[in-house]
Amino acid sequence: MAEDEAARRRAERAERADYHVEADRKRRERESVKAQAMVDEFVEQVTADGFPTQELTARPWSGKGRYKTGITGWYLRRDQSIGIGTDGSYYVLVVPSERFGRWRTVAVEPTPPPLQVGAGARDGESATLEELLRLRLAWGSDPDA
Repeated sequence: MAEDEAARRRAERAERADYHVEADRKRRERESVKAQAMVDEFVEQVTADGFPTQELTARPWSGKGRYKTGITGWYLRRDQSIGIGTDGSYYVLVVPSERFGRWRTVAVEPTPPPLQVGAGARDGESATLEELLRLRLAWGSDPDA
């Protein structure tokens, strides 16, 4: 009897956990749709305003050096950790160290854009996507400004 009760409680906990995981996934998907609309609007605006594009580079987690990515677009943060491709793709440009990465192009896959960039990061490292896009537009067309 006690074993049946324990098994039932475990099954209920697992079911609740699955429910919360699925609810969180759906919430992130909804947020990403809103965020992608903001990114698409940003790409449209910087293209119309003639902001020059550049090849985006990725930084290894070690922080030493930069890797070529073959992606053309704009950096969203001054530390060059986030980029937007000309096709509206959102890239996190901090990657695992890769052997010979400095001499070869490394693959960086686009990720769904979040509404809150850097959520859970240290103080001052988290910002809304809307704020980052606004700040990037304020830099103007000079990416090194």
